[in-house]
Amino acid sequence: MATEHPAERRAPRRHPLRLAIGALGDLLFTLGVLLALLVVHSLWWTNLTADRHADLSAARLRQSWSAPAPAAPPTDAAPQLGQGDAVGFLHVPALGAGYQVLIKVGTDGETLADGVAGAYTAPYRSAMPWEDSGNFALAAHRDGHGARFHDLDRLRPGDPLVVETRDRWYVYRVDATLPETAKDDTGVIAPVPVGSPYGGPGRYITLTTCTPVYTSLYRMAVWGSLVREEPMDPDRTPPAELR
Repeated sequence: MATEHPAERRAPRRHPLRLAIGALGDLLFTLGVLLALLVVHSLWWTNLTADRHADLSAARLRQSWSAPAPAAPPTDAAPQLGQGDAVGFLHVPALGAGYQVLIKVGTDGETLADGVAGAYTAPYRSAMPWEDSGNFALAAHRDGHGARFHDLDRLRPGDPLVVETRDRWYVYRVDATLPETAKDDTGVIAPVPVGSPYGGPGRYITLTTCTPVYTSLYRMAVWGSLVREEPMDPDRTPPAELR
């Protein structure tokens, strides 16, 4: 009597339910890998590229400042800046001794993706620090693309905010914070910010970003007012708040 060879035995049939579960498991594993790669790209890779772009832009700006200053504009005239132009640097001692953010004009996706803080152009135009009154309103990413305002929630009333331009230092003091508001609440960047402690025109600064972290569900805001301004000396000696 012939004996059946083990290799010739028929493999047992797998139950359709087991096949479906196996396929679903493979699909979920693949989706998990894709999501992990997306997170790595959104948080790590965009930070890396944004830091590189911001460092190059900052170096170019400081190099341009080392050149002879252009002829002084007529009395009462102010520098006219357009979309993407560099304004200067924001320093926030409460976020670290070496913390600085390059400031450019514009809050569009392309500008903010370069790891900078952008000055609003709409629905209200940000008043520049050298203007007699208005709100110097800025936005920056909280996560990814440099995450310049990731720790914005750490700021408290009394903390200094220092803006560095080619010719002057502008020292502000944090007066109030708004932990959460709707994404379409444009009043927080108005010339006299709605909800702030200010009752009339002045020289203000507003910092805005998304909240909570890793989401864009809401916005938060930090409001400050100008304390003083100091002329820039040849050595670019920083004000006491940065020393």
